[in-house]
Amino acid sequence: MKALAAACLLFCAALAGRPAEVNDAAITGDGLPARLSDYGFFADLAGEKPAARVMPYGLETPLFSDYAEKRRFLYVPAGQKARYDAEAAFDFPVGTALIKTFGYPQQGRFKPLETRLLLRRASGWVALPYVWDAEGTDALLKRAGTRIPVAFTDPAGKIRQISYAVPNQNQCKDCHALSGTITPIGAKARYLNHDGRLQKLLAAGMLDRLPADAPRVARWDDPAARLEDRARAYLEINCAHCHNTAGAASNSGLFLDLRRSDPVALGVRKRPVAAGRGSGDRDFAIAPGEPDASILIYRMESVDPGIAMPELGRATVHAEGVALLREWIAAMPKAAPAR
Repeated sequence: MKALAAACLLFCAALAGRPAEVNDAAITGDGLPARLSDYGFFADLAGEKPAARVMPYGLETPLFSDYAEKRRFLYVPAGQKARYDAEAAFDFPVGTALIKTFGYPQQGRFKPLETRLLLRRASGWVALPYVWDAEGTDALLKRAGTRIPVAFTDPAGKIRQISYAVPNQNQCKDCHALSGTITPIGAKARYLNHDGRLQKLLAAGMLDRLPADAPRVARWDDPAARLEDRARAYLEINCAHCHNTAGAASNSGLFLDLRRSDPVALGVRKRPVAAGRGSGDRDFAIAPGEPDASILIYRMESVDPGIAMPELGRATVHAEGVALLREWIAAMPKAAPAR
């Protein structure tokens, strides 16, 4: 009996030392798991201890979301690899999960509010929002979204109170739609190419290759980087998921992805397709040398639902981001280019 008990103890100890495994069926199946814990992404969900092949990552320039902190994780199933792409989002295999938790510091600790999942199924990507319980022990599926009152201190030391919006499932689709298909936004070489992130994915067997000349985007708040590079990076991550030729704002003629070089497509002396409250009686999306005369700045400084841009994902103004774009526009020469 003593020998059996000892063997059981050894077996249990061995199990305790093994990393938890992700529930692949929850990702690839047709169901919609009710709880975040159902996926097994974390050996310790509240403590954010990742399970096997769940890797934390960050973006060099992230999208602004009401000053929320974001904790990002990527899971690629065993035996599978994402296919590298120099321009578009990586081609992830079926069974991949992109995990992004939003929250704010509260009493010295990170308090999670919601976790958004992108699940790669055989039929394509599925976007699901999960809202955390008050104790921070688990998150429940909220396909209809919700609102959560939040108080936080912004980088300038100002205390803000907002109604934080958890998007519904259709709103998740709106932002991630590319030619009508849900597509990841930040999982691209240029956003992941910092702090050895791409090298770690390659070493973990989660990426098929990594060229030495992988692109890298500027960090929006890096004073050592060129002003234009910082501004363009900010506009791409915050706006270009809609403002591109295959996005939800394709009819606007305003295309803010980094591939664009035509000044008018980028908004410089570009008149709006349709005038209205959104233009603020201004003539151009970007009026060179005149931030206050630019529709872009007018809409980014508004929180009016009929004016504000981006339309989703914020209830407050990103003062630091707007200041960057103001500086960029102010530095543009006012004189019209010779033709």
